[in-house]
Amino acid sequence: MSNIVLAQAAEAATNINPGLAAIGYGLGAIGPGVGVGLIWAAVINGTARQPEAQGQLQGIAWISFVLVEVLALIGLVVYFIASAA
Repeated sequence: MSNIVLAQAAEAATNINPGLAAIGYGLGAIGPGVGVGLIWAAVINGTARQPEAQGQLQGIAWISFVLVEVLALIGLVVYFIASAA
């Protein structure tokens, strides 16, 4: 009986409305957008306080930027998977 319920739940999960997928991606893109703003705000603030650390701060910022943007790209992939079903 539980296998039937799981199969029905899996089928329902793949039949997502493309409009809902777009809303989900839009909400998922807010986080990386805020994250990128916070990263570069911290770099600007740190450089203003300690200019000699600019190189190190920018290196850390670029790595953090890439990690945050990967989250946005994963959200985009999930959107295409959900809207193609």
